[in-house]
Amino acid sequence: DLEEYYFEQHTACFPSRKIRGSFKICSKSIIFDPEELAEPIIKVLHKIPFHFHFQVIYIKESNVIAPYRNERCHMCVVKCFHSSLKSVTFLQLHRASCLEKLGDQTAMIAANLQSRMARSSFDKNCFQSVTEMPHMECAVEMVMPLVCNPGHVCVTNKNLYFQPLNGYPENVIQIKLHEVRRIYKRRNGLKPLGLEVFCSENDFCSDIYLKFYSTADRDEIYYYIASFLENHMTEHTAESYMLQWQRGHLSNYQYLLHLNNLADRSCNDLSQYPVFPWVIADYTSTRLDMTNADTFRDLSKPVGALNKERLDRLLARYRGMPEPCFMYGSHYSSPGYVLFYLVRVAPEHMLCLQNGRYDNADRMFNSIGETWKNCLEGATDFKELIPEFYGTDFSFLENALNLDLGRKQNGSLVGDVVLPPWATDASDFLEKHRAALESQYVSEHLHEWIDLVFGFKQRGSEAVAAHNVFHPLTYEGGIDCDSIEDTDQRIAMLTQILEFGQTPKQLFTSPHPQRITPRFQNITRSPSINAPDASQGEDSSFEDLTEEGRKLAWANMESLKPISISDSLFIPDSTLKMFSKELKDFQRSMSFSNMALSSCLILADGKTAVCSSWDNNVYFYSIPYGRRQDTLMGHDDAVSKMCWFDDRLYTASWDSTVKVWECASESLSTHKRSQFNLLAELEHDAGVNTVGLNPAGTLLVSGCKDGTITIWDTSSYGALQQVHCHAGTIHHTAFSPDSRHVLSVGADSCMKVVDVQTGMVISSVKAEEEQRCFCWDGNSVLCGGKSGDLLLWDLLTNTVTKRISAHSGAVTAMWMSELCTTVITGGEDRQVIFWKLQS
Repeated sequence: DLEEYYFEQHTACFPSRKIRGSFKICSKSIIFDPEELAEPIIKVLHKIPFHFHFQVIYIKESNVIAPYRNERCHMCVVKCFHSSLKSVTFLQLHRASCLEKLGDQTAMIAANLQSRMARSSFDKNCFQSVTEMPHMECAVEMVMPLVCNPGHVCVTNKNLYFQPLNGYPENVIQIKLHEVRRIYKRRNGLKPLGLEVFCSENDFCSDIYLKFYSTADRDEIYYYIASFLENHMTEHTAESYMLQWQRGHLSNYQYLLHLNNLADRSCNDLSQYPVFPWVIADYTSTRLDMTNADTFRDLSKPVGALNKERLDRLLARYRGMPEPCFMYGSHYSSPGYVLFYLVRVAPEHMLCLQNGRYDNADRMFNSIGETWKNCLEGATDFKELIPEFYGTDFSFLENALNLDLGRKQNGSLVGDVVLPPWATDASDFLEKHRAALESQYVSEHLHEWIDLVFGFKQRGSEAVAAHNVFHPLTYEGGIDCDSIEDTDQRIAMLTQILEFGQTPKQLFTSPHPQRITPRFQNITRSPSINAPDASQGEDSSFEDLTEEGRKLAWANMESLKPISISDSLFIPDSTLKMFSKELKDFQRSMSFSNMALSSCLILADGKTAVCSSWDNNVYFYSIPYGRRQDTLMGHDDAVSKMCWFDDRLYTASWDSTVKVWECASESLSTHKRSQFNLLAELEHDAGVNTVGLNPAGTLLVSGCKDGTITIWDTSSYGALQQVHCHAGTIHHTAFSPDSRHVLSVGADSCMKVVDVQTGMVISSVKAEEEQRCFCWDGNSVLCGGKSGDLLLWDLLTNTVTKRISAHSGAVTAMWMSELCTTVITGGEDRQVIFWKLQS
């Protein structure tokens, strides 16, 4: 039964029927399981006195899954081949069932279980190899749908073992540590005691789910197993999965599975089963038109708010309700709802949950369209879907077991699920349902549903505004059951929470970014004007590269090779030095002041170099004339970085401002004194260390010494986002080519990706060393580290794919050509290195 323990079994016979089988002792019942499949399983509850008439429950008579049959009988005689039936365990469990209070019964059963666990241990003869070294052993329970199986876990330097107390489903379960792909901490029974292990990346069913008696024991084994997983601690976060999903490297289905896993949802826990959205709203048409928005459900609203008339009634009740008030009296996911969908493939679970009976035939899962209609109109039906609706196994839609699920009021038997007219069969339904989940419309709006279920609209004022308020007991931390002193009340409260449904763990506290769909990916990338024309001298095969070509270049970035090195040029002094790449020779130098220059850029005409200095000024240098052309005295502290776009100069300074200047292009080209008009002064709370523009020049990002980045609109000069994402100075920050993301590196050795639309940090990588500069394409990052090496990072997996030896000191500056085939780096070793992509 639900939450019942199975302790032990004995070989036995049933004398009146002359049947051999197994006699199983459970915490609340005794069960006779016959060897002959045609014979029924016989179950008797402990609480029935042995010497009176009592109720016998017959299960699977004639090996047919059907509602249980109850019968009043005289005491039956079971002859065991072992006298252990009269064991202390059996007698204690019987005495526990006779106690009046449920809490006392539960406590006595738990004490019996702990006593048995303490008297036993893991059998090390089960080790796969005699060379294995055990790391830790403790008592646990293996979690399966509706029940938990007690036993012992042992983890060695090679394997994870679980040995059940009763030998079910096998004497020992073994998992090789090198095969483990993912591992999650779980909230089980409202406590942080669960641990789930996956040896596959795609399946939503794990290899084992364990419940510990101590959080410390759980964490000890978690971190030990995690040490066998490469980059596990930084890889599997909601943010890292979000970046992969946003950029199309994860499907909508895969992303939702990952979010469910991170939010403590598991197919082994029916009270926290993975939850998926209804996405289609049309179940009457003969053809499913995925180009029509009306085909789809409004993903910005919870199910309960999709029907305005019903919502108005619910809101009227909500406003007149005493605290704690809620809009929905039932949940969108619960054990009952899960088994409602899965009754045809898991009928025994449904019978177990509902005391040996199926639900009323008219309330069964009879039709996709009728179920959707009831979710729209029913007074208490707000359920969402489960992953099976987007999988490939359609067995849950067909009554392949020929179950007698009852007869409806119209006289028809409950059989296969009635499909929409646009589906030819169950396989076709799932195929089109999967296509709908991955469609353009759902991809553009799925983030809105994520906000409701896993994100910032899950609770608080945002949930109220979104009409997304459920009963307080459904939320994580809604109640501390351990604080309830009355045992019976505490058990009743826990049972109510587990059976009613639980809201997933909240993963996001700010708006979830939208997916980058093909419609938004066709952004024309403006040519770089902060550097000279890089196509000259490059291989002709790269001259006409398309965006696909650039992707190919980045895919080949590991083959980057140095082609020339210039010594003693890159010095943090006041001198501008010019070097000819073609002649590979030093050309000229110019000293502007007695303080160091901080950044340099060459304008699009290739005739003017602009340098910023720690002396608070910006200097303009005429390349054809070889002389200083102009000086802009613009700040009260060092100018740290600058950028240029469309006759506008953006200067960042340690005086906590970024200033925007309009420069007359005519004066620059004629080498007359320039006119500088101050257009805007962007205030910050700390010194600004770096600044950058997106390719279109419409957005500006600034990075400060206090670890804050700010994203600005260059048309209104208003701040769009301000995110404190680093613990220290930000060295460099830049937009992705599609302007959707900003990457920053700082003195805290972290790389952060921020979504421009929402300001959410969607990826965070802790590098082994401090990174000073980088170039990136949105997925991969070529960065310069403090050690002098160039590191090629794959942000989608948070791994270093290539380390290239470069400078003998920290890499402090980096530039990449528009065609991504030439890279120039400068370092503290006073060298400038030219790199070429080997095609």
